[in-house]
Amino acid sequence: MSRIGKMPIVIPAGVDVRIDSGNVVTVKGPRGSMTQKFNSDMAIKIEDGQVVIERPSDLKRHKAFHGLTRSLLNNMVVGVSEGFVKKLEINGVGYRAAMQGTKLILSVGYSHPVEMDPPEGITVEVPAQTQVVVKGYDKQAVGEFAAKIRAHRKPEPYLGKGIKYADERIRRKEGKTGA
Repeated sequence: MSRIGKMPIVIPAGVDVRIDSGNVVTVKGPRGSMTQKFNSDMAIKIEDGQVVIERPSDLKRHKAFHGLTRSLLNNMVVGVSEGFVKKLEINGVGYRAAMQGTKLILSVGYSHPVEMDPPEGITVEVPAQTQVVVKGYDKQAVGEFAAKIRAHRKPEPYLGKGIKYADERIRRKEGKTGA
């Protein structure tokens, strides 16, 4: 039995989970609404205020889909009730971020500022010039947008300049050794 797949998902107050034919699951909550189609082999049921996922057999494919289905459903429930946050830090002389309306403006060493529009359902905050906070109810979209921001200037190992996640540790390298 999959350790992740067999755990039930508790539905918090204020969240509505609906399962349609063909394993299409719709989750509505205070932060938004998400719909996703899951593998038709998995049996998704609502029992006693919990979502339970069962698999038909012990085939390797079914075991893989069991845990995946449970994780994706759990992310949907957590996203519409609590939401997801990714924090980024900007290090470097003259590197900074600013908001212009809903656009994120990054000055990260290029000859021009980098302008980024967040996708629908994603909000971006800049509490300080060297900090960016990406929030949203879709875990995949939050992570993808944060990765796009980071990709504009990845942290380099010698001076540590660039954009990094707040919890990321940069493995520093030693510079040239002079004789």
